[in-house]
Amino acid sequence: MSNQSVRVWDLPLRMFHWLLLVCVAGALISVQFKAMDWHGRFGLAVLGLLVFRLVWGLIGSTHARFWSFAPGPTSLVDYLRGRWRGIGHNPLGALSVFAILGVLAFQAGTGLFADDVIAYTGPLRRAVSGDTASQLTSWHMRMEWVIYGLIALHLAAIAFHELIKRERLIKPMITGRKPLEGHTIAEEARGGGWIAFIIAVAMAATAVWIANGALLSPPPPPPPDLGW
Repeated sequence: MSNQSVRVWDLPLRMFHWLLLVCVAGALISVQFKAMDWHGRFGLAVLGLLVFRLVWGLIGSTHARFWSFAPGPTSLVDYLRGRWRGIGHNPLGALSVFAILGVLAFQAGTGLFADDVIAYTGPLRRAVSGDTASQLTSWHMRMEWVIYGLIALHLAAIAFHELIKRERLIKPMITGRKPLEGHTIAEEARGGGWIAFIIAVAMAATAVWIANGALLSPPPPPPPDLGW
C-alpha cells in the first residue's frame, strides 16, 4: 500500500471550514439561549465566511474552485456505480456543499432584515417594509429546521465514509493532504496564493460592512422630551 499523499485542501479553505462550523454552531446555540446580540454577530460572521468562500471558489487553489468539483450526470452515475476516482469532493459531497452554502446564504441574508419585535432587529431592517420584514423573519425561523436536517445528513455522510468505507474525510480537512491510494485523478492543489487570499478577505469584509447597515442613512433622532 502506498504511503504517498497529495495536497488537496489549501489552508484558507480549511480555515473557512472550521470557522464556519464554529459560527454556525454559535448562531444555533445563541438563539436557543435568547442571546440575540450574539446570534446577530455570528450571523454576520457566517455571511462574511460565505462571501469569502464564493470568491475563493473562483480564485482559490485547484480543488477549492467550484468548477473543479461541480457534479454532472455522468460523474454522479460513475460515483453511484463505484467508478469515480477523484481526489477532491465526490459528486454527492459536492451537492452537499452547494446545498449547505445555499441554505446558509439564504439564512444569513434573511436574518439581515429580520425583526421579531421583541429581542432582535436585523441591521438592514430599515431598508424594507414591515410586511417584508415579517415575511423574511418567518422564512428565517422556518429555515432553522432545514439547517438541522442538513447538519444531520452531513454528519451521517462523514460517519459512513469514515466507518464503513474507511475513507478519511476529517483528517485531510485538518492536514490538507489525502492519500493517493485508490485514486486515479490526483492533481496537486495549485494556485490561490496571498494575493487571491487578500482579495477574498477584502471582499468578505466589505460585504459584512455593507450588511451591517453602513450604507443606510442614519435613523431619525428620537423626539425631544418636553417634560409633559
